[in-house]
Amino acid sequence: MIQVGKYNTLKVIKEVDFGMYLDGDNREEILLPKRYVPDGLKVDDEITVFIYHDNDGRLIATNLTPVAIVGEIAMMEVADVNSAGAFLKWGLMKDVFCPISLQDKRMKSGDKRLVMLFIDEKTGRVTATEKIDKYLSNYELTVTEGEAVDLVVYQKTDIGYKVIINSKHMGVLHFNEVFKDLQIGEKLKGFVKHIRPDNKIDVSPGTKGYARIPSEEQKILNLLNENNSYLPYNDKSEPEAIYAFFGMSKKTFKMTLGAMYKKRLISFTQTGTKLEQA
Repeated sequence: MIQVGKYNTLKVIKEVDFGMYLDGDNREEILLPKRYVPDGLKVDDEITVFIYHDNDGRLIATNLTPVAIVGEIAMMEVADVNSAGAFLKWGLMKDVFCPISLQDKRMKSGDKRLVMLFIDEKTGRVTATEKIDKYLSNYELTVTEGEAVDLVVYQKTDIGYKVIINSKHMGVLHFNEVFKDLQIGEKLKGFVKHIRPDNKIDVSPGTKGYARIPSEEQKILNLLNENNSYLPYNDKSEPEAIYAFFGMSKKTFKMTLGAMYKKRLISFTQTGTKLEQA
């Protein structure tokens, strides 16, 4: 079944001067305009495309990457407004509509708003809404402790940031886990640090524990090689300085240095870290 507002893998059934028609799975044939047809594509081949409605209400296929697909939450810029609502830049030839009734406050051209995309039951078209909370629930969780997750920054609070987890749940990223200001709508990778008895979720950025070390280790090695085998940072350095230079927490930095020291890749000085030559 065709999933509007998402990626679909479809079969090419006909070639025409202005593109190729794809099998609409018992619906109308879906046009892939010529400008999106990759070299070498032919009838009976399969291609993965994004499906949406054009301005005339017809299904259209593209290989462009939209800002978000149905079910996802993303920061989108307002392209235009009218008496009925606003049109948001989608990264496609067509903007996505957000009715006034689904706006937290009236949108203006140039605004950037955090919205969720869904299929409007009346029109069958992809629609945007700022009323995100109704789509989020921690009642039945689909994540477990230690699991890698996608995070979107939702609100700043007194203790940290409220974040949206996998476009399904709400969690908290505490200030002691990050050492820079995060912007509303900013996306980052993280993991579930702790799930409380009431299903409240604490998250951390990056990957869990020692799973971080291989990539972080390579980052430190690269920086040492780029700076004459010496960096003025060690496990005594301030967390803010470590985060600003390495982009990692002090805890991760110390774990990585410890692993590198055991491998005899580095040694410590009073003022920093030195690369040991093989």
